[in-house]
Amino acid sequence: MTEHEFNVAADAAFRRIEQANDNSDQDIDYDSNGVVMEIEFENGNKIIVNRHLPNQEIWLAAKSGGFHYALQDDHWLSQRDGSELFSKLTELFAEQGADIHF
Repeated sequence: MTEHEFNVAADAAFRRIEQANDNSDQDIDYDSNGVVMEIEFENGNKIIVNRHLPNQEIWLAAKSGGFHYALQDDHWLSQRDGSELFSKLTELFAEQGADIHF
């Protein structure tokens, strides 16, 4: 995958996350510069989402750990545990008491 192709796919993933947050009635703050997104919950916990260009991955950092996702067959999948990015985000949000499905 070229750098441009990765960035287009990562941009789409970031937009999907932003739209889910914007369309939610949950009180969740987020800030994004297109490369790093910081999501903060009412309890002060955070999830950080960032694109890692050298590895062409999207990385998640949460209280429960760090997760790396690479694009495979139009899905962002973890090499480590086989999880899918948006399913993992839904799970991580639920851990914070937020009911958002990506």
